Amino acid sequence: MLSLPENFAQPSRAVLSFAATLVLSTVALRLADRLPDAVETYLISRLRSITGRFSFQITVLIRDSNGLTPNQLFDAATVYLSTKLTQSVNRIDVHKPVQEDELVVTIDRGQELIDTFNGVKLKWVFVWGPAGSRPSPQKSDGKYSAARPEPRHFELRFPKRHRNLVLQFYLPWILRRAKEIGEERKAVKLHTVDYGGPNYWGSINLNHPATFETLAMDAGAKAELLEDLNAFVAGREYYKRAGRSWKRGYLLYGPPGTGKSSLVAAMANYLKFDVYDLDLNEVQCNSDLRRLLIGTGNKSIIVIEDINFSGDSKTSDGDKITLSGLLNFIDGLWSSCGDQRVIVFTTNHKDRLDPALLRPGRMDMHIHMSYCSFNGFKTLARNYLALAQDENPFFVEIERLLEVVQATPAEIAGELMKSRDPEIALRGLVKFLRGKLDESKL
Repeated sequence: MLSLPENFAQPSRAVLSFAATLVLSTVALRLADRLPDAVETYLISRLRSITGRFSFQITVLIRDSNGLTPNQLFDAATVYLSTKLTQSVNRIDVHKPVQEDELVVTIDRGQELIDTFNGVKLKWVFVWGPAGSRPSPQKSDGKYSAARPEPRHFELRFPKRHRNLVLQFYLPWILRRAKEIGEERKAVKLHTVDYGGPNYWGSINLNHPATFETLAMDAGAKAELLEDLNAFVAGREYYKRAGRSWKRGYLLYGPPGTGKSSLVAAMANYLKFDVYDLDLNEVQCNSDLRRLLIGTGNKSIIVIEDINFSGDSKTSDGDKITLSGLLNFIDGLWSSCGDQRVIVFTTNHKDRLDPALLRPGRMDMHIHMSYCSFNGFKTLARNYLALAQDENPFFVEIERLLEVVQATPAEIAGELMKSRDPEIALRGLVKFLRGKLDESKL
């Protein structure tokens, strides 16, 4: 029997084995019409197994999600590859999202892109469903829910001998590089419920101009909140040492028009965190609530406005969003699915909330958004009328009126916006406050 010498080159052995495989493949194809189906199936599977063992290439699949959880590596690869598009790519996907200033350019499905890392060439291919196809509705508990997007993934191909280099160094490097690119491009996003979108969320840029400098809220409460936010952002090791999820809950309560939504926007702009606007009226049941919250990203603010949980919230088709289901995501096991999460609840009536929601760990800090004070008015006068000093003759009368009249920052701002002329605007505001005072005496 012919044997190969020990020093026979490994590639030569592989070539001979591959040649033998081709011969067997040819014989199998010629006999395919004469063999029983079971034998044909067995031979084909064995041939595939043999050819796989002698392949010099390995393919790594990077899917867009792992069940309910988005795949951060897929998102990182999407960001990283967008910076590597060159003339070697024949087809690219270009779109301009609503309210975005720049075009977004990504690799299109089926296209190949060659990257180089430490002298090693790596081939990326973006794979999606067939062009023009649509996913079918998913049936669950006898009901059809919204159609799910088709699965997507990247195929990363490279020589087998570089397996450790890719898994231990290249892919972790892509995660770090994508994070750097994201910070450079960072634009705060507003995400809203969209059952047809990835992870049930759709997004646009949050171009709200609110900052802590422009907020007409109590100066002491503002300073306390800023101190708490700074401690939270810098608290990675603290939360880890304490054995707690890296999250923080805030309750904003007070009458309408006191600036609760503006405060959320100011927090987002200050932290550079995306905002996820979770309208519980759009959520069908606890399982949908779970998927929505899992779909939120790290460094995010989850906003639940006008919350009024004193029991179960029923939807039109009889399903329920339960208080226990909501609490499980606030501080239960599911709350650990992500880092640097801020949860903000807003309500006009704190006294109507279930006490189970109010304890620390769920709503850690309660912030009263009250009626406009004189200091709040001066902030608004600076914002709208560019009045940086309080020497205006109307200020004395306005200060006296604000001590006895309940006017929200929104009402004050509405009066100041009626004229760009400070004298006209302030005279109108005094008239408005006097009118409210007269009404309160009736």
